[in-house]
This record gives sequence, C-alpha cells and structure tokens, in this order.
Amino acid sequence: MGRLSPTKIPSTEVSSHALSSARVIARVEPLTTTRRLSGPFDYRVNGDVGVGSVVRIPFGRQALDGVVVELAETSALPDERLASPTAVGPDSVPADLVALARWMAVEYCSTPARALSLVLPPPGRAKTALWAEATGADGRLTDRQRALLARLPGPAGADLAALRRLEQRGLVTIGRRASRRAPRTNPAADRPVEPTAAQAQALAALAAAGEFLLHGVTGSWKTEVYLRAAAAALERGQGVIVLVPEIALTPQAVARFAARFGDTVALLHSALSDGERYDEWRRLRAGEARIAVGPRSAVFAPVERLGLVVVDEEHDASYKHEGDPRYDARHVAAERARRAGATLVAGSATPRPETAFRLRRLLLPARVEAAARPSGFDARGLPPVRVLDMRGAREPLHPDTWRALTSARKAIVLLNRRGWSNFITCRSCGKAWECPNCDVALVLHRAEGTLACHHCGHRERIPQRCDACGSLAVARHGAGTERAEAELREALDVPVFRLDADTAATKDAVPELLARFGAAPAGLLLGTQMVAKGHDFPDVTLGVVLDADATLRFPDFRAEERTFALIAQLAGRAGRGPRGGRVLVQTTTPDAPAIQAAARHDADGFLREELERRRALRYPPFADLIRVVCSAHDGAAARAAADRVAGGVAVPETERLGPAPLFSLRGRERFQVVLKTGARAAAVAATGAAVEGAARERAFRDVNFSVDVDPV
Repeated sequence: MGRLSPTKIPSTEVSSHALSSARVIARVEPLTTTRRLSGPFDYRVNGDVGVGSVVRIPFGRQALDGVVVELAETSALPDERLASPTAVGPDSVPADLVALARWMAVEYCSTPARALSLVLPPPGRAKTALWAEATGADGRLTDRQRALLARLPGPAGADLAALRRLEQRGLVTIGRRASRRAPRTNPAADRPVEPTAAQAQALAALAAAGEFLLHGVTGSWKTEVYLRAAAAALERGQGVIVLVPEIALTPQAVARFAARFGDTVALLHSALSDGERYDEWRRLRAGEARIAVGPRSAVFAPVERLGLVVVDEEHDASYKHEGDPRYDARHVAAERARRAGATLVAGSATPRPETAFRLRRLLLPARVEAAARPSGFDARGLPPVRVLDMRGAREPLHPDTWRALTSARKAIVLLNRRGWSNFITCRSCGKAWECPNCDVALVLHRAEGTLACHHCGHRERIPQRCDACGSLAVARHGAGTERAEAELREALDVPVFRLDADTAATKDAVPELLARFGAAPAGLLLGTQMVAKGHDFPDVTLGVVLDADATLRFPDFRAEERTFALIAQLAGRAGRGPRGGRVLVQTTTPDAPAIQAAARHDADGFLREELERRRALRYPPFADLIRVVCSAHDGAAARAAADRVAGGVAVPETERLGPAPLFSLRGRERFQVVLKTGARAAAVAATGAAVEGAARERAFRDVNFSVDVDPV
C-alpha cells in the first residue's frame, strides 16, 4: 500500500481484541500476491495493536504492509528472533471482516493476503476545513457582520478574514473540522406507500433472522420492502448492507435510501474518487452512517451490528468477482449474514434457479399500480411482449420496430454488444483481424478509430487495406451499440443516450446520463445489459431487445437462464406509468423456450423446467462446479500444471473434466480442469491443496493458477 511510515509508529485505534499485556505476539499476514508464501508470521508488539491493525513489517530484506489476524501471548520462535512492526496505520479492519477474509481464502482456494486486500481500509486521509461558530457574546456589529454571524455555524470559506476579526473580539471561534467529500447521486423524493398485503406478509417474515428470496415481478416495489426492513433494523440499533449489481444502479438506489434515511446512508463503489471512498468508509467505520449501498465490494463495508443484508437483482452475473479470489458476493453476503445473525434478502423478478431452490420464497405477484394499466397488460400489470422473427432479415431492425421507435416518445433499447462492428475481414483473402495477445476477434470502435480487444485492452488503428493481400475490400460484420446509436440518431427526432462500458468509464458519467434521460421529455436510452437493470422511468412506453438470442449461442449451462433474465428484465422497464407500454423482442430463434417464457412473463414455468434440466445434467443447485485454469507463456508448462492439479484431486461424488485447452489470453496459453461435485467442502479443500502443491514446484514457477469456485 505504501502509505505507512517505516520509521515511526503513530498512535492508532486500539481494537477491542487487543491483549492488555505490555508484550504480545501479533500474527501478521503480509500483503503479497504470491501463493508460495505461507503465513501468518509472528511479530513482537505492544498493546496498541489489535486484530485488524494494518502494520508495516520488516520481511526479509524488504518492508511490507500486513494485517494482524491473531494475537497471542507466546510464539514458537525465540524472543531474539522476533522483529517488530515499524509503523501502524491509522485505520484498522474490523475483526469480523478479518475472519470473513480468512474464510474466503479457504472457500475460494486463494491466499489470506489476497482475500485480506479486499477488506482493507481505502487509502486516504480526512479532509478538513475551517469551521466558524458564534460564541453568543455581545458586541457592536455592522449590518454585514450581523449577516455573517446569522449564517453560522458553517465553513469559513471566503469570509475567513472577516471572521478572524470577529474571533479576535471573542464573538466567533474558528477551528478545523472534517469536511465530507460527498459522492454524486441523483436526488429523489421519498415515496412511502402503505404496504400491499403481499408486502406486509413479506415484511412479517423478514422480522425473523433467516435467508429469503423476495420474488417480485418488475414494478412490485421490492425496494419499498427493503426500505421498511432497513427501517426496522435501524430501530433495533442494527446496521444494513444493500448490494446492487452495477455502478449504474448505485446512484438510484442511494437516492431512494437517502430520501428515506438521510445522511445515515453511505455509498461505496469503485468509481468514487479516493477521497469520497475514504470518507464514506470512515463514516461507516465510525458509526456515523449505518446503511451501506453499493455493488459487490460493498459486501465488505465496515458496518457494525449488522442486522440486514439485501442483495437486489440477485440473478445478475456482475456479483461474481473476476480477480483472485473469485468470490461470489451473493455467497459472501450469505456467509456474512450468517456470522452476524442477520437477515438475508435476495430480491429479483428473475431469480437464479439455485436461489429459488435453496431459499424460502416471499412472493410479490403483481405490480403495485396494476389497476391503473391500460388494456393489453396481464393481471399482474405486466406489459405485452411481442416476439419478432428475424430469420432471413437483411436489416438490423424489423419494420415494426422502426414504426414503434418513431412513435414512442420515451424508449429503452437493449443490444448486448458494444462497439461498432463485431469483427472485420478481408473479402478477398478472408483474413480476420484478431488480437495478437488473445485468440479472439478485434471489435471495431469507429469513434476512436481503433480495433480493440475487450479482453486485454489491445488497440490498433482501423486498417484501410488488408496487410495480407493488399485488398481494399475490408468488410465490417455485425453491429454494436456504437453503430446502433449512430443509425438511430440519424433516423429519429429524439435524443439518443448510450449507456455501455465505453460511455460509463468516467466518474459520475452514469448518474449524469441517467439524470439527463430521466429529465428529457423524449428520448431513447440505448445500451448493453446495463439498461435492463432496475431503472424506474415511468414515462418509458417502449422496450426493445435486439438480437435477443445472442446469449443462447454461448456454450454455457446458464445460457437459457441469462437469456430469460435479460429479456424479462428489459420488459420490466416499460409500461410503468399511466401511459402503459409494450415490448418488442427481435430474435432468429423465436421458438426458444427461454424467449417464449420471457414473453409470457412466466418465471415460475421457466424455473420449473430449468431445474428439471439441471437435475438431469447434475448442474447447480444439484452439484457444485470448480474450475481451475493454468496459464503460462509456455503451453507445455501450462498443460503439465493442469495435469498435476487434476491428478491431485480425488474426491468421492466428483466428476473431473479435462485438462482441456482454452483460447490464449494476454499472450498466455491456458488449460482448464473442471470439477463437478456433490461433496463441495471436500472438493474445495482438495483443489486448494492440489493448487498449493503445484504452485510450490519449481517446474511451475512461471505458471499462474486461477481457481474459480461456482463459476458463472
């Protein structure tokens, strides 16, 4: 981390887990990424260090940061061999999060250091500003001075010089006070409503600790249930964590919770500035804020006396972390709630089959304002969905889609593919432009003038001619959101707002874009799956899904589940207001069961058939999956490492698939082993041991090992 002084130990907050004796042993996990290091290591400390303290330690010939994970009175090492930390950080990790990180290291076959890195205090320091307050003393004042005193207490700001003169007369005190760097959110008015009968039943069930699935159709106001459950937790003196799947949803979720609970709500996500993230984390750590809202990393918020954990849109794949450890925030949230004795609520209109199978279901069967919907809506208040057959179509948009877009004032269009074109080829020799580091096609981004790899980030200029044969016949295939935006802007007389990974990269880009779309009297919100996630725009009357069967083409046991969820979620964005609405779904496989079920809003039927299919094939929830990927610049070494790992796992009720080759990524050859097991704990333990053993072998020192428990 590099923010601790190596020569001085500042005063620090003493953990309640610190030992009172003057000389204690701290067991420290050095924050290093290598798998070849087996900690923790003993250090001699005084009583001002506790579990969770972040310390600077001498480690061999270097200095590293580490986290104290245990305190003891004795060590196996003699006293003269014990070194001491050279610095103690001002912020510490709550002891319960240290324990959670150590559990994650085992559960996800990672290392304690990598897991602890997820729960560390964010780097930074408090920002202070001069603050002035009137003392109440009497004195002769000018009109301007009276006005100045009238606005106090408050920041000194540009009036500092005048306030200093009043301070000299004893009329004002001036001192430094912490100044919060508040994240940007879209303000919202609180809209408390009387609970429906179904909501009241759900709230009654949530009053007791346990794990629940809140299965509510889109527009059933699941958020109102979350808000009331959070209010009950606060009344009990407990804290709350609310997880949302994307940063795109976070500002809206924060706005709703802030409208109800004010400054007791803190926002946590990666797009905040360092100062904003530090201030929000400190507010939670100090108890000034008691509700944390954010995407998956907010599961590690330092909330004390945790009483409620909400996982909204629990079906979403973005809850899975791609770095090591490859944790699933849904699983971690359940474990954290279990350890705290808190209530877990997983909410969705399209729940995952394993969630529906494992958790007690609380059903919200209809939209709250269903009675106000026009004809064409079903009894639950859901809009009509029409499937458009695109087999043999030469144009990207069906004629009925064009007509609907030209007549709708407010619409959302989903195309789950960014960029201008999927790939480009030479019409003369057939060459396809691929990434030099990965075995994948490069995607054309016309605005940047580049071809880009969406895996490693490689970029190169768009070719004017083929470098293999010299031909000028370079063809572009497929369409992404960038191309669709250009064509729709040209054809329609309403503004087009594009929301995808390219437009959402900068700070505050998402809340600003959504605020502009929400405020516009007319407009079209176009984007990838980000546009289908939980947005509530009552004036949207049309939803369109382009290339709806794209996710069905993936060789993945979750392909049907993802296709159903994507269509059903986008359909839920339309027709929320009194004007009603409709949904159009373009597909080349109109008879696909997932597409037909989504068009009928038939979540129960889809879940029933999907669970039957998974039971027959032994997929989750009827078995657990573990995936190990070995990668190296030398393909033979990667293959040998995969063989070594596969040979080291022998667990009953476990089927082993592979090693099998994967496409190269970032210049490294990859091989994978997949385990399908009915003995999760034993298989996880055996996999972890096999990977640790292989990582320590000299022959595999250049091999990277990646373990993915519960891959999605």
